[in-house]
Formats: sequence, structure tokens, C-alpha cells
Amino acid sequence: MPKLTLSHFEASILFGFLISIVLGVVTKKTDKDRLHYGVYCFACFMATLLGLAWLMKLGHG
Repeated sequence: MPKLTLSHFEASILFGFLISIVLGVVTKKTDKDRLHYGVYCFACFMATLLGLAWLMKLGHG
């Protein structure tokens, strides 16, 4: 079986995607609400990821 190697950025995107799916399915009742909430959660994860990446870059030099 081939080994799967992901960069930290790719693993973070995959984590955000999977968690967004779970949060959408678990917290909302209709399919439309689930989709909207899942997309919203994924966008929030990505915004946080990019914001923290910039903060670390600025802090590290």
C-alpha cells in the first residue's frame, strides 16, 4: 500500500474539510442548512489557518 505524505498545509485543509462535514451533519436538521453550515465552517477554518500562518510568518521574521 502506498504511503500518503501530506504537507502541514494539506493536512490542515483535509482536517478542516472533514470536521466541517461532521459539524454540518451533526448540528443541522435540513440538507440545505447542513451544506451552508459546512461551507461556512470550512471557510472559517481556512481563514483561521491563513491568518495564523501570517501571524507566525510575521513573528518568526
